[in-house]
Amino acid sequence: MDHPIEFFSEDIDFSLENPEQISDWIADIIEQHEQELVSLTYIFCSDDYLHQINVEYLDHDTLTDIITFDNADIEGTIEGDIFISIDRVRDNAATHGTSFHDELHRVLIHGVLHLLGFKDKTPEQEAAMRKLEDSSLSLRKF
Repeated sequence: MDHPIEFFSEDIDFSLENPEQISDWIADIIEQHEQELVSLTYIFCSDDYLHQINVEYLDHDTLTDIITFDNADIEGTIEGDIFISIDRVRDNAATHGTSFHDELHRVLIHGVLHLLGFKDKTPEQEAAMRKLEDSSLSLRKF
């Protein structure tokens, strides 16, 4: 299936394994939430690159694994840019005792869940987000 999902890297040499299968999986999750996928761009980068975006655009002077920008103009549509620090994903995988690919897939879908309207600011929202991530991860066919 062909989807309007693109994967790029900035300032690091990283390419996604099986991008077509991952795109299908992401599109399926969006469809399950009854949203229309317009355009989704993932940008893989370093801690330094994402930290600069965090400072410049969000006024947060911290490291993070993901920043999601929602570009949708029409309710019910998904259009956005998702920046992911591969450095953070590697560190978090080690910290949580999971594989790099499982952690990367969790972060990939985490950004989509934000675009779908789910938040993670409170402990309750965080717990709900984790359940949605787990549910989404269980639907992977790769």
